[in-house]
Amino acid sequence: MSDFLTGRSSSAIPLTVVTSGEYDGWLEAQPAGVRAWLDASAFKGKPGSVVRIPDAERGVSQVVVGVEDPASPWSYGDLPARLEKGTYRLDRDLSAHAATQATIGWGLGTYAFDRYKRRDKAFATLVWPEQADRDHALRTIEAVFLARDLINTPANDLGPAELEDAARALAKKHKAKFNTIVGDDLLKQNYPTIHMVGRGSVRAPRLIDIRWGKAGAPRVTLVGKGVCFDTGGYDLKPSSGMLNMKKDMGGAANILALAHMVMAAKLPVRLRVLIPAVENSVSGNAMRPRDIVKTRKGLTVEIGNTDAEGRLVLCDALADADDEKPDLVIDCATLTGAARVALGQDLPALFCNDDDFAAGLTAHGGREADPMWRLPLWDGYRKNLDSDIADMNNVSEGGFGGAITAALYLQAFVSKETKWAHVDMFAWNQGNRPGRPKGGEAQFIRAAFGYLRERYA
Repeated sequence: MSDFLTGRSSSAIPLTVVTSGEYDGWLEAQPAGVRAWLDASAFKGKPGSVVRIPDAERGVSQVVVGVEDPASPWSYGDLPARLEKGTYRLDRDLSAHAATQATIGWGLGTYAFDRYKRRDKAFATLVWPEQADRDHALRTIEAVFLARDLINTPANDLGPAELEDAARALAKKHKAKFNTIVGDDLLKQNYPTIHMVGRGSVRAPRLIDIRWGKAGAPRVTLVGKGVCFDTGGYDLKPSSGMLNMKKDMGGAANILALAHMVMAAKLPVRLRVLIPAVENSVSGNAMRPRDIVKTRKGLTVEIGNTDAEGRLVLCDALADADDEKPDLVIDCATLTGAARVALGQDLPALFCNDDDFAAGLTAHGGREADPMWRLPLWDGYRKNLDSDIADMNNVSEGGFGGAITAALYLQAFVSKETKWAHVDMFAWNQGNRPGRPKGGEAQFIRAAFGYLRERYA
């Protein structure tokens, strides 16, 4: 995976990144021949523009690239594929953080999902920037590739059992403890909502449980929605809404990717990863509208909509996580269309019951070019989840504030004393952008790791 990076720089082509604002000042310091070539090329440092300066042998002596921000990974994301095959070195002083971001962006630009279709594209190679944190860059690129690969894999090859296999492989890699509870054993061990959602499929539901770290370290628990395909159940989705439902395990994919970063960095935490892995199908055994289930926490829930299954599988996992009184709980889920309507594809919705925790995550989101937007846990909407015959409904009757009411549902399964963050994400790119190809995407994990490393390292 690291073939696009090298430590050899003797014959590398200088690669200069410059913003439009600093271009004129930079140009004045260049040799006359370089200035003449750039003027003839009408290059002004516009973001995304590239000019190749020839040498005397008609090769390339230097490449100049216009960027919006030299510290953004996305300024470098299209260069591995856009530049001719060869080795390049950044010809600019960058801070350690910016150099690391440049390396990450370059690496993410080499991603290709080639499990089913051969791709022969050759990528340009980057010499490691001197100030870059190599370990962090590599584990970040590995984590993003893991999340993308899992999300992009279609449901016929990635059901609950295959998601378990991927989690098991990750646990083995980091010498973590691994356990699963499968099928009717979920009922025996009191995970009724996970069982209820997954029982309609011939592919057995399960709860994946990874534990890593030394006893006595602060407990950090990560929970990911692992709905490997979502038909909507009896409240069946239309074909357009079902088309990309292979990505409904995007929360689980991102949690596994974040767990990889934590374990690879050997953060001094007691990590637990919980992934309820199910397929929400239509069958004679599937849950029905108006069914009532008693959750692990003891609350009874009326099923107002079988297509609101993600919060059902998460609530038992969150109740289990909360029982251990962890220092932090983070859950990730492709949970609501309402969050996408409000914030679009790039901004996961962050809900958090602790202001300092939320501020830390948001700050690292800005630092890592991995943004999110905090929405309120507005308690006034809690009544919208009331049921006449159960403790609560899994949906509200109206269409207002859908992301908020979903988060309020989950909050009912977490103690007030537990610091908890819920991330409602899209986990998908609708089109190709530098470093971010169309398809499955890792969101929030670079920000979350930055926060965890600052808090615990």
